[in-house]
Amino acid sequence: MPDEDDIQVEAVNGLPEKPPAGERILWQGRPATWALARDSLAMHWVAGYFALLAVWRVGVSSIELGVAGALPLAIPFVVLGLLACALILLVSWMQARATVYTITTARVAMRVGAALTITLNLPFKRIATADLDLRRDGTGTIAITTLGETRLSYLVLWPHVRPWRMKQPQPALRSVPNAERVAGILAEAAQTRITQPEIAPRTAGAMAAE
Repeated sequence: MPDEDDIQVEAVNGLPEKPPAGERILWQGRPATWALARDSLAMHWVAGYFALLAVWRVGVSSIELGVAGALPLAIPFVVLGLLACALILLVSWMQARATVYTITTARVAMRVGAALTITLNLPFKRIATADLDLRRDGTGTIAITTLGETRLSYLVLWPHVRPWRMKQPQPALRSVPNAERVAGILAEAAQTRITQPEIAPRTAGAMAAE
């Protein structure tokens, strides 16, 4: 039997520990599988590539065999295309199931990774901007630009990063449903948090010294 100390259970789904007093969870979600397959794994391009190969094979062969005789030659490309798309969907489903995005009154937290799970905490005061890439179906990606010298790994965070920003990786809430609403929650929470004054506690000794 494993020792109880070796078993790590999330205190709150998507967070490594309970939020401190005064911090509330405003929203939690995960990527939509189909949207993630399209946006991060380019499934539509893969499907189009195999469809183009099938059409090309039929077109070339139809010169000698006719269209009816050439059509069966497209079957291997269609099968390969379906297998490739099925694999992409499987990877997207696994990534989506392993992911929990959280917006609280103080931060954005991202629990990501199907094989190696990590939790990235981004307090609002370390966030410079958040950009929304909205799709027609309502899903979208919210890319976050961090302040200071925050060191992030593109490969470790992928696909939960803004595409092709490898030199300065931008963590991103990828392919989330109702992305415009989520972006509004994030913007309002960040604005509220940043404008709150910080009151540092003072000890009785410090007040007496003054």
